[in-house]
Amino acid sequence: MVPESSPLRQFFTALVECNFEEIGMRSPEVHSYVATLLIEFCESENLYKIKNADGRPLSDVGEMLLESDPVYGPAPSFDRERQVRKHIGDYSLFFTGMFPESLNKYRLRRTRLEGVVDFVKAGKESYYIVSQFEHFEYAKVAPLFRRMSKEFETMVYGLNQVKNDLWEMQHPIARETKQLLM
Repeated sequence: MVPESSPLRQFFTALVECNFEEIGMRSPEVHSYVATLLIEFCESENLYKIKNADGRPLSDVGEMLLESDPVYGPAPSFDRERQVRKHIGDYSLFFTGMFPESLNKYRLRRTRLEGVVDFVKAGKESYYIVSQFEHFEYAKVAPLFRRMSKEFETMVYGLNQVKNDLWEMQHPIARETKQLLM
């Protein structure tokens, strides 16, 4: 867990707040969640924390969807379903917002289930399923996931703007040119 005072947390929080506010998403709860997601996914093991029964990390959303099924699949409980579905939502949001160009590469691979998975649909649906866990320890966060499901596309757009800001920070000449054109 990265502390609130961490420069990395402050950096991502500021970027997310600025870009999400600009597109009309004014929810400190969503801002905080997305900034935390960016921080967590800085570590690749967090991107691939869902493992199958053999202990192999899953990077394919199609395989993750199969892994999340508590009735016909290997998920031993509904808690496991929630855990995997939350990760699918996070993973889908991250890749569609920050690396949308990488999704086409996956679609070209015929051997992967991901080639037939719509990341936006999988992310929205997964956050919706997570929001349906409304009791006990999950009651407090259920409305956040409901909102994130409804506004998934807006969050993708906001993250894409964050990505663009990061790119401009790495390429100061592009930023200066953009400012001159404004």
